[in-house]
Amino acid sequence: MSQRLEQLSDRQHAAVAILSLWLVLTSPWVAMLRRVPSSAGWLDHAHVVVGFVTLLLAVTYTLSCTRQGRWRLYFPWAPSRFGAVGRDFGGLLRGRIPAAEAGGLFGFIEGLLLIALLASAATGTAWFLTQGSGEALAWRAQHIYAARGFIGLLVLHVVTVSLHLLDFVRE
Repeated sequence: MSQRLEQLSDRQHAAVAILSLWLVLTSPWVAMLRRVPSSAGWLDHAHVVVGFVTLLLAVTYTLSCTRQGRWRLYFPWAPSRFGAVGRDFGGLLRGRIPAAEAGGLFGFIEGLLLIALLASAATGTAWFLTQGSGEALAWRAQHIYAARGFIGLLVLHVVTVSLHLLDFVRE
């Protein structure tokens, strides 16, 4: 059963990565402010649909990542294990690459990335649900902040994964 859950989690990760990348790369061409305009093109509608699909996947993927106590790996500050993050950061400054599944610095970055993914999806949903109201522009602004935070953390995540790949090549 655990192996099936791991395979499902891997597939969810790939789907979230592909859909998120598509949303980020196409977002400059999305022309929505207070509401989806009546003249909206396929890209605007696709962004909304893919965003909702990503929201569902983000929730299920987060649940998948945090099941059976694994939440401690992604949120080391919650169980008072923040010291591992500090040790990993200090080791990184000395040229040592932190462990991926140790609940330290890299897990902390992944946990923040999960939160940013959920925040981006939730604020996008709130923006859509409040379209036409005065609140829509406020949700749009929050969605943009969340998406930018997500992009920054995604780049950092790719860097950390690349460091691990580099570590495998060195050995």
